[in-house]
Amino acid sequence: MKKVVLLALLLGASLIISNSVAAGDATVGAQKAAQCAACHGKDGNSVSAQWPKLAGQNEKYLLKQIEDFRLGAQEAGKGRAGAQMAGLWGSVSEEDAENIAAFFAVQKPQLGAVKKDFIKSGKTIYFQGDAERGIPACTACHGANGQGLNAAGYPAVSGQYPEYTIKQLKAFASAERSNDDNGVMRDIAVRMSDAQIEAVANFMLGLH
Repeated sequence: MKKVVLLALLLGASLIISNSVAAGDATVGAQKAAQCAACHGKDGNSVSAQWPKLAGQNEKYLLKQIEDFRLGAQEAGKGRAGAQMAGLWGSVSEEDAENIAAFFAVQKPQLGAVKKDFIKSGKTIYFQGDAERGIPACTACHGANGQGLNAAGYPAVSGQYPEYTIKQLKAFASAERSNDDNGVMRDIAVRMSDAQIEAVANFMLGLH
């Protein structure tokens, strides 16, 4: 319950944060992002659910993930495991990282059709949450259209592969992934059933 209250406080604070966030140069970033194309696609729309779509992702969130991969699997909240990513970003300058993030941020994510079995249940979780389980609506941080909030560092989720979203939610639930600020996603994900995770992940594929 405390984490739900904290989530509300974080959201309230985010509303007074300036929407003006330091941005990189997307044109320069287009060249620098070539090294990412093999997995994430030239425009950030990866061809396999094994790798997340980066198209349309918020710059501040991307920059945090880059820094967390650099730190690697360290203490909770200060790193993100992934040897391949850690090795890739280890030699990338802060300026280049900002430009790459700016490039992906202006790309358009490819949406997909939501399977009818997940429309109702996924929509309910995303827009209403589950009060009995203490699960807040996803809209609180990710917005009604799934675009997130760049100023607060909340990621966009619209169009993301369900398989990738499911994997990340389960990683948060088990604390295998722990680079979420204040443990907010860990506290939410651990309250979700597998069916709820699957439903909301599939619903977000077509959210716009």
